[in-house]
Amino acid sequence: MIRIAIDGPGGAGKSSLAKAVAKKLGIIYVDTGALYRSVGLYMLKNGISPEDTDRVIAALPSVSLEMKFEDGKQIILLCGEEVGESIRTPEVSMAASTVSAIKEVREFLLATQRNIASSNSVIMDGRDIGTVILPDAEVKIFLTASPEARAKRRYEELKAKGVETSYEEVFKQMEERDKNDSTREIAPCVKADDAILLDNSKLTADGTVKAVLKIVKKTVKRRTRKGPIFYLFFKYAIRPFYALTLPLKVIGKENIPKDGPVIICSNHVGVHDVFMLSFAYHRQIHFLAKTEWFKSPVMGIIVRMFGAIELDRGGKDVGALKNAISASKSGLSLSIFPQGHRYPDVNPADTPIKSGLGLIAYHSRTPILPMCIKTGKVRYRFLKKTEVIIGKPLSFEELGFQNGGFSEYKAATEKAFDAVCKLGGYEKSSANEENTEGKN
Repeated sequence: MIRIAIDGPGGAGKSSLAKAVAKKLGIIYVDTGALYRSVGLYMLKNGISPEDTDRVIAALPSVSLEMKFEDGKQIILLCGEEVGESIRTPEVSMAASTVSAIKEVREFLLATQRNIASSNSVIMDGRDIGTVILPDAEVKIFLTASPEARAKRRYEELKAKGVETSYEEVFKQMEERDKNDSTREIAPCVKADDAILLDNSKLTADGTVKAVLKIVKKTVKRRTRKGPIFYLFFKYAIRPFYALTLPLKVIGKENIPKDGPVIICSNHVGVHDVFMLSFAYHRQIHFLAKTEWFKSPVMGIIVRMFGAIELDRGGKDVGALKNAISASKSGLSLSIFPQGHRYPDVNPADTPIKSGLGLIAYHSRTPILPMCIKTGKVRYRFLKKTEVIIGKPLSFEELGFQNGGFSEYKAATEKAFDAVCKLGGYEKSSANEENTEGKN
């Protein structure tokens, strides 16, 4: 899971930037400023001056706010009605700045914002996201620009929406709002100590997006730096040992995506599968690992350094699924064994599989890469020759997803695992087919 906090003064382009980055990364965009604007709009509609702190606080219990997401787009309902663009006027902007300085208003909205970020990969923009709302965010950016550049952008934005105003008026209001936001006692608009300063005065909108994506990419790599080092250790120090005891042949390397998120679907033959897949793959792979591994003093350290995601196989581990979805959304390579257990010397086409793979692929909109582990038959198991055969990725569309649901997750998982079996030349036995038909 990754949380991105973007702070900065008005007119820096935080909202449009956050929306674009959210779309690129496939994560949720939370417009926190819209929440404060909605409170400000409520006060104006009900004849309450934003400067009248006592009346604003007294009115808060009557403010009904609902935030929902449809196709990744944030929709805010104020007392049951969608606010739309009505919260984007200069008057509402000033009202939002004023009410946001009230401690009780900030506390009123704090829980809503944190609850969303606690279970989703999100990007939030505002003025105190990195300092107050998400102080432990993985990525913090303070976006700024010269007052002249910000006023010009805001003026052109309002003009395009048909709002009658002037550049001079917008510039004056922006200076006033900047002063209010940076000097208020409660959660002032200031750069967090660990935030990255990004001045986009001379950057285009696309240039700013690219700059932020570069920062996020560096952060993700830094978060997983132990993994790559551990991988290098295995590849260059331990792989020679494996080359002698478990000779490995890799087929289809050209099918591995050069970058971007991917979910590896593989059959499960033995305890060495994790290493075999790692040797065959050029990037770090994050595996779902059973809880028992994490409880072991030695293996617990190893699996954590390997970037493993803990999975409780005894029940429905919702947390593991959410973490797996977030890992995929943030651009990592995730590996899943749909069989759930090891099946040595057994035709994988005849083994049962679970549908978690399809669920994760659907919610992260990530392609699936089929990889088949095939071992030779020799007297001594440690001398088994191993082949890792890599197929072509299956896109979201190829997996047949429409609206989600168990039947679609199951069908997508079966399609991906069927591709794995075909890579190894495995076909479902006639006896197994008869049993399946009998159950149906």
